[in-house]
Amino acid sequence: MIHYKTLDEVQLIKESAQILGKAHGEVAKCIKEGVKTSYLDKIAEEYIRDNAGVPSFKGYNGFPGTLCISVNEVVVHGFPSEYVLKDGDIISVDCGVFHQGFHSDCAYTYPVGEVSPAVLSLLKVTRESLYLGIEKAVLGNRIGDIGHAIQKFVESKGYTVVRELVGHGLGKNLHEAPEVPNYGKRGSGPTLKDGLVIAIEPMINLGTRNIVQERDGWTIRTADRKPSAHFEHTVAIFEDRTEILTTHQYIEEIIKF
Repeated sequence: MIHYKTLDEVQLIKESAQILGKAHGEVAKCIKEGVKTSYLDKIAEEYIRDNAGVPSFKGYNGFPGTLCISVNEVVVHGFPSEYVLKDGDIISVDCGVFHQGFHSDCAYTYPVGEVSPAVLSLLKVTRESLYLGIEKAVLGNRIGDIGHAIQKFVESKGYTVVRELVGHGLGKNLHEAPEVPNYGKRGSGPTLKDGLVIAIEPMINLGTRNIVQERDGWTIRTADRKPSAHFEHTVAIFEDRTEILTTHQYIEEIIKF
């Protein structure tokens, strides 16, 4: 069942998303060569809790961290660890905040130092595909229109779309209906209606679209160990507009590429 939100509920999600966006900004300040990913997790959790939020991911089905931290060939759901960032890495930081009864969800993939032109292009194309998907997230369109726009664009650039992992609705629960694939056919899937809140999150690979789950039961990496990028926004659909509730502003004030 899809749970459509009232204007007041969307406002509460937006307030959660502001805490989330600023937490991402605090993490962005610390992403550089020589930093342990566990330190980034500590920074995020402290900021969220200091601002009356609760980390959505920590403890979710046993997940150990505030952040999903996915480096290089890890697509999503990587654990914060003692791994030390090095020049040329890319790092996806995915985070959620629970505040006043509602969740928000947002992700960004960062370059660390000087990354190769091929990998930097992957980041730029994946980020652009997120906004192309959001352009199709309008009243009366269908879920498939979002995925089709993302898939058509990234595949035209020579990249591949992960199929097993998708975006989702969210609100009182971190994951709600409907699923929001990053591939699909135009005109397919549920119709986008007023009050729908969804997380759109392209996960795009440099090589094969095939993935592997590691023995920890969480970490997902590319089968060929080539890099993967991940960007995400939470958006709300209204009769007259679509609004991006989360923000990358605080990240992009610090890290630009």
